[in-house]
Amino acid sequence: MSARDLIVGEAELDSQEEDESFDEDTGEVRLKTNGVNGLNGHIDDSSEEEDDDDDEEAAAAIRKDFIVEDDEEPEERERKRRERKKRRREEREEEEAGLDEEDFDLIGEANPEFERRTANEPKLKRLKRGHKEDRDEHKPKGVENIFDSEEEDEDDYHNQRQPHRADPRNQRDEFADFIEEDFDGPDGAPDDDDADIARTTGRTYTGIKDATGLDEAALEDMKEAFGEGDEYDWALNIQDQEDEAEQHVIDPEDPDAIAKGLELKDVFEPSQLAEKLLTDEDNSIRAVDVPERFQLARKPYKDLLLTDDQFKERGNWISDLLWDRKGLPSELKDPFRKAVAKVLEFMAVDEYEVPFIIQHRKDWLIHSQKIPVTPDPSNPGAPDTVLDAKKLLTHSELWRIAEFDLKFRALVEKRNALTETYTRLQDMDDFQDDILKDMLPTATTMEELQDVQDYLHFQHASRLADLAAMNASSTANGIHRRPGSSKALFERVRSSKVYGLVRAFGITADAFAQNALKEGRPHYTEDPNERPDDLADSENIMDPPDYSTGAQCLKAAKAMFAEEIFLSPRMRKLMRKAYYQDGVIDCFRTEKGLRRIDENHPYYDFKYLRNQQMRDFARQPDLFLRMIRAEEEGLVEIKIRMQNAESFKKKLYSVIESDNFSEVADAWNRERREVLDMAILKLNKIMARGVKENLKNECEDQVAQRCREEFTKRLDQAPYKPKGMQLGTIPRVLAISNGAGAFGREAVCWAWVEEDGRVLENGKFNDLFLGDPERGQEDGVDVKALVKLVERRKPDVIGLSGFSADTRKLYKLLEEIIERKDLRGAEYEDEDGIERTDKLDLIIVNDEVARLYQTSQRAMLEHPGFAPLTRYCVGLAKYLQNPLKEYAALAKDIISITLDPAQSYVPQEKIFRFLETALVDIVNLVGVEINDAVSDWYTANLLPYVSGLGPRKAQQLLKVINLNGGSVGTRAELVGDADQQRIGAVGPRVWANCASFLYIDFDSSDQDADYLDNTRVHPEDYELGRKMAADALELDEEDIEAETSENGLGAIVRKLVRDDQQEKVNDLILEEYAEQLERNFNQRKRATLETIRAELQVPYEELRDNFTLLSSEEIFTMFTGETRDTLYEGMVVPASIKKVGEDYIEARMDCGIEGTIPLSEISSRSDISPRQLFQQFQTVQAKIMYLNRKTLAATFSLREEEVRNPAKKEHDRMPGDWDDAQERADKESMKEKNDVSGRTQRVVKHPLFKPFNSAQAQEFLGSQARGDVVIRPSSKGVDHLAVTWKVSDNIYQHIDVLELDKSSQFSSGGTLKIGGKYTYTDLDELIVNHVKAMAKKVDEMMLDEKYQNGSKAETERWLSTYTEANPKRSVYAFCIDPKHPGYFFLCFKAGQHAQLQSWPVKVVPQAFELQRNMYPSMMALCNGFKLLFTNMQSGKRR
Repeated sequence: MSARDLIVGEAELDSQEEDESFDEDTGEVRLKTNGVNGLNGHIDDSSEEEDDDDDEEAAAAIRKDFIVEDDEEPEERERKRRERKKRRREEREEEEAGLDEEDFDLIGEANPEFERRTANEPKLKRLKRGHKEDRDEHKPKGVENIFDSEEEDEDDYHNQRQPHRADPRNQRDEFADFIEEDFDGPDGAPDDDDADIARTTGRTYTGIKDATGLDEAALEDMKEAFGEGDEYDWALNIQDQEDEAEQHVIDPEDPDAIAKGLELKDVFEPSQLAEKLLTDEDNSIRAVDVPERFQLARKPYKDLLLTDDQFKERGNWISDLLWDRKGLPSELKDPFRKAVAKVLEFMAVDEYEVPFIIQHRKDWLIHSQKIPVTPDPSNPGAPDTVLDAKKLLTHSELWRIAEFDLKFRALVEKRNALTETYTRLQDMDDFQDDILKDMLPTATTMEELQDVQDYLHFQHASRLADLAAMNASSTANGIHRRPGSSKALFERVRSSKVYGLVRAFGITADAFAQNALKEGRPHYTEDPNERPDDLADSENIMDPPDYSTGAQCLKAAKAMFAEEIFLSPRMRKLMRKAYYQDGVIDCFRTEKGLRRIDENHPYYDFKYLRNQQMRDFARQPDLFLRMIRAEEEGLVEIKIRMQNAESFKKKLYSVIESDNFSEVADAWNRERREVLDMAILKLNKIMARGVKENLKNECEDQVAQRCREEFTKRLDQAPYKPKGMQLGTIPRVLAISNGAGAFGREAVCWAWVEEDGRVLENGKFNDLFLGDPERGQEDGVDVKALVKLVERRKPDVIGLSGFSADTRKLYKLLEEIIERKDLRGAEYEDEDGIERTDKLDLIIVNDEVARLYQTSQRAMLEHPGFAPLTRYCVGLAKYLQNPLKEYAALAKDIISITLDPAQSYVPQEKIFRFLETALVDIVNLVGVEINDAVSDWYTANLLPYVSGLGPRKAQQLLKVINLNGGSVGTRAELVGDADQQRIGAVGPRVWANCASFLYIDFDSSDQDADYLDNTRVHPEDYELGRKMAADALELDEEDIEAETSENGLGAIVRKLVRDDQQEKVNDLILEEYAEQLERNFNQRKRATLETIRAELQVPYEELRDNFTLLSSEEIFTMFTGETRDTLYEGMVVPASIKKVGEDYIEARMDCGIEGTIPLSEISSRSDISPRQLFQQFQTVQAKIMYLNRKTLAATFSLREEEVRNPAKKEHDRMPGDWDDAQERADKESMKEKNDVSGRTQRVVKHPLFKPFNSAQAQEFLGSQARGDVVIRPSSKGVDHLAVTWKVSDNIYQHIDVLELDKSSQFSSGGTLKIGGKYTYTDLDELIVNHVKAMAKKVDEMMLDEKYQNGSKAETERWLSTYTEANPKRSVYAFCIDPKHPGYFFLCFKAGQHAQLQSWPVKVVPQAFELQRNMYPSMMALCNGFKLLFTNMQSGKRR
């Protein structure tokens, strides 16, 4: 025993207690003891059995190790030190010689009868706090603990560090954690009592008495002689720390665990770290001094290094892609190429982002030249040349260049890999392939490279197999074989005598392709002397047993030659070119589409579309994307073919055939044509697939670009400008909305928002209407309240919006109140300096951001006590104050905003990528005041879009600024200042990108402040700005030196501003200065000098456009959700009758538009009163005769002859673009199928009612979202309705609804019953409280972490795999039951060897039903299941 064992003795005494383990086979509890004695402090279970000799040895060890005689010689002490060191080394070697887990595993494999140890616990476990009642009671572990969650483990971290020590603090009943949620406090937080869990202190030495057997007096004597025993504690602590570092073990009870190595990934789930951008990769992005967006985009190619030749190739490659769309004169092609090459240099070498290039390298994007002009005799001093400047590249094209750069990197990476593979094949087997040699270096598209790769794997399959065998790998340098590319059949042909018959065709596949492409010298086809069948029957060709007949040989040879043509890179190049030039697209409806796509369907405009060329879709990319979506839904089939396929094939026939005239030549030409037909058939399939995919990507890019352009317009608008104020001034806003409420019947919410964004007041107007003085009717009480509010707060503008057409009525009311009460805005000075006020502005605000804001987590945190509609008003006000900040605060939710009708057909990731570039452009145009961003998170939302930054670097920037004191004095501080002890927030490259877009308000009282830090001028151009200021002030060098030596480098500019002499910079002639800079320093600064001149006069001037007011069409769509394509005059729509008069009817459409039906349009019979024909609340089919999109009003017709003839959309089609014959045939066929069956068709006045059967309802809901509903007639009779709702993909539940209290046979029931258990008063209540409530529960189930997206069999396989990997664990999961809609399976496995079981879980309104028990939530369901299973097991044991 060592002194160390004595010191930690008490800490080990508790290890005498017996540990418990769970037998998963029997469910019994068995005891085990820990009795391993070693250097780690583990002692035998019965310390009382030690001999007295052990105590004497312990005392001797103490004397030997801790008492040093004074007269001991240094040599003696050194000898003893070496002996102790040797002894410790021997003890460690003895310990390491013990059997570890791998040794036991090997023993078990060699001797099956050997009992293997239980597998080690997982090393990392979630830290979980025990409950108070568990700390004093140690219940035996049994079947009760079988369903502890994966996060809840049997032992503690402490046990992992010392596997054989039993810690009484952790021996608690695991069942206590089954339903840990039930013990939480009222707010969801743990009870205060639970926080009193005792924590172990460090080492304690109170156990020395028990360990040594000494009484108190002897112990005191020993302490006086030898000390407390903690003199070497520091050394033991160091040893402990080293041991823990080696084992990577974290003690969760140690408050200093973080300092000792506890990392975030040891505590949080990887998904949580990824969401918060705290993974190791995120930290690496923060640390690397490269713009964040560049790092993320170039991540797949970070190891790729381009050669000088590839640099040049990249510039030409991208220029060619952009040039065709530019439409510039041909003489600008060379300057254009140079501009593209320079931009690539800025991006790839200098690491400059697009905003930096646009702002500070714009001169390289402009081609300027001096053009001589005819001298003007009347103006002899006029210049003889004029400067002609043309912009070569735009903002969008710079982003395209960045995107093309990534595509080129991918191209080069694949080409390099193929080249390396080819080189390795040559090194292994000395051979030369001219096709690879010629085609590989010249491949300029991914399709061409794929052609080369397919050829390589076909032509050299055996060599690649040998290379793979040499490398013990199934790949050759990362070039994976595509599925089905083994080509074993063709390898046999190539290695057999049959291949002689392939050569007998007289021309190779590549030579044939060269002739077709007209490349190189022509190759002539040679005919053999024998006919094909005779040659195939010869012994020189037949190769038994595989090819024992001539027919077999000829068939194999033709297939081989056809495959060689099919895989020829040159042949594919020829076919691809032909498809892009002469390809046409046809659209054919399927049987499913025949029924589903009627004339009112959005896909009808291409149901019979034919003969569409590629350029047709370039003009309307959304059309092709809708066709692709329809094809995915199984409604149409898109076919791509060559327009003149037969003539093209005949030309190829003439190329492959020989020119000889003989019976043998004719026979061989027939075989050649058959081979070519076989190859073209396969080529057509692969070409059509490739063209369709490329066209789809191109159309997606065009739609995404349209979204970007529209989003840029919405971003590029300054705050609403109050009258008399400068552009960019933040207005004070009163925002009002009635939401979706009916005008005049529901409350109107309002919010008052100051210019600093604070919401100072909010409330509701319940009685807001104007009276009629002529009739003695007074105004509503809230009219006075509104007037007082306006007079007290003096808003600059009233913003209004809502969710329905009734908001238009509120707008008219407010407009009338402003006019009648003469409400005016804030006072301002006009151009003559006279104070004046104008009528208060009232505008309708775009509410797309406010709709997202009102239910967002951000709004709830900012205004937790506000109603959703009040938060909606706050969102409207903030949008008026700064649209850019509102859009930036949405982050990735910006994809929820509809910017283009075809936006939904483009992947969201692509849409977000394009929209992010728009945000980056406008944020850098506006700039960010860095100190505002530090103190205001609302402004900080802009930082990720600043050039060079991103979400991660923006976080790092703010963090470092706060560490440096919370403010920034100069831009230079951002890279750090050792003299002032300031840490660098960004690296030099990132700083170069972002410096000019992060500005600092100029404080004239601060001598260290630099005026240029408050401008768009980049620090690299500060010297130019200072020189321009000095020239404007006409200072000589001595004046400049005196001023700067006294007041610093920024003194000249400060003097210019202080003396209010900024306008003098307009007198400077910048052209000569720019020419001098370019001539002497090769710096193009003409545009930069203009920027400096503007910034010296007005720093960071507002460059955004004025706030954009919505057009009538946009307001119409916002309030109704309809567009010109979805609602138009002549259309027949369902309308609900509001009022029936003597000579008119008032009706309302589902979209909220109201209209009238004059007497002449009610019926053809004038002898019948409207009240005899129609009644209030009846739903009728009405034809829109007139639609006013500005006032949201309409005129309808109910006349039968009008309703039967709705207007049809006119389509501008060219002859041959539409298959009229097929359309007529389909209409006749459908008419026959739809003959009247004799049963009266029932109609229910509800927007969700459809005259569908169950199959049609399922088809209709197929493309809808989960939880969507269709109400339809029931086959059970007129007193029943059927409700079909979508549970999940391909799973639909049909609900039978019994109607009671019906006033007539065709009216809806006043009472609706479902299953005799649920009762509702109308269909809306049934949908909300029954169907939507169940859909919500389905969402809750499918979003739970215990839910498995797979079948029951897949879920059970997962359970089995999990329990095999964790033998002592039990696990459960949920999965959907597709055969019983509305049901789920609860699958569980109580141990590795237990049987798989499953219980049904039924979804009911507001709850889950399990074993006839109702549970309101997933947490309650899981806990209830654990209790049910535990009780069941307990019953079995009893």
